[in-house]
Amino acid sequence: MKIIDVIPHVLTIPLSEPFAFSQGWVEKRSSMIVEIVTDEGITGWGESLCHGLQPPEIAASFVQFCFKDMLIGRDPFDVEVLWEEMYNRTRPFGQYGAAVNAISGVDIALWDAIGRFLNKPIHKLLGGAFRTDVVPYATGFYRVKGKQYPQAGVEEARQHVSNGFKALKLKTGFGVDEDIEYVHSIREAVGPDTIIMMDANCGYNAATARRILLECQQANVHFFEEPLAPEDMEGYKSLRNLTGTYIASGENIFGKTGYRQWISGGVLDILQPDLMSAGGFTECKKIAAMAQAWNTMLVPHVWGSGIGLAASLQFIASLPPTPLSLNPQEPMLEYDQSAHPFREDLIFHAIRMTEGRVKIPQKPGIGVEVNRDVIEAYGKNIFK
Repeated sequence: MKIIDVIPHVLTIPLSEPFAFSQGWVEKRSSMIVEIVTDEGITGWGESLCHGLQPPEIAASFVQFCFKDMLIGRDPFDVEVLWEEMYNRTRPFGQYGAAVNAISGVDIALWDAIGRFLNKPIHKLLGGAFRTDVVPYATGFYRVKGKQYPQAGVEEARQHVSNGFKALKLKTGFGVDEDIEYVHSIREAVGPDTIIMMDANCGYNAATARRILLECQQANVHFFEEPLAPEDMEGYKSLRNLTGTYIASGENIFGKTGYRQWISGGVLDILQPDLMSAGGFTECKKIAAMAQAWNTMLVPHVWGSGIGLAASLQFIASLPPTPLSLNPQEPMLEYDQSAHPFREDLIFHAIRMTEGRVKIPQKPGIGVEVNRDVIEAYGKNIFK
């Protein structure tokens, strides 16, 4: 099997109702989808993570102008070799950020093509599944103009719980006092049995994050995600073990090299690599192995289209609990509930929550089919 084409698809559409997080306003939803075509008639699909403020054209340009010529004529089964060659090519100008985002999308598409060729889901190719379904947590709770907070957050929390969610991740980073009131208000609304997490998207320094942790102890917050910028490793260390709340981060850390000191230094309680950003299956399995060697929990970050969601479920299926035990601490699925006009349509609504759990797709590759009509409807040709 040989690669005969590599196509980066930029999908984007303005949101009818923009929303905000600690770093700004999200005006549109975007994805960068990678399509790999082979001479066997097999097509593989991958996705590069587009954060709320990240232009998808950047990762698409890496694929089009840097990786495509390297991949044409190559065997997708040489996925490890191809990963290292792409990373080595971009090392002088892209060890982090969009370059590794782009490699991630290509890598996922390669694994998808391999799985479809062998008629096996990717988790089988990675060594098997430790679970057939997973508990999701609802990501949402962004700020919308014209709404009052914490009341709007309380209403959203009650809606998610009514829909069957047992865990919620609250967007914070809007001010210390406001966040503290917000977390306590939602805990009071949903009761003690619903898991609550906080995500500040790097909105604080160590001192302000410390105050939030201390004053939210009674709210029993499961983890505090990205309280600080990823440059502040020492700040993260100062927060760990301060309260019973786990300290989590990782969506802005890239590759095994990027994670090395975070893991060996015991900086975090929970590692959160994003499959679509940290290096795809090839690299994230290595990150997972490093985490297991240091007995550190890993709960992947997931924020993309249906392709990224399906691929992430394959990865989550392959993750061992940390450690294996009779009643282990299992990884959860971040299940974005914020506005995304083409997330579900792109995969024919193949993934859904049933009775508080999401099943791991069992079909070949990433386990879902891709709707080309959606790519045509939302795609933008930037390489005319």
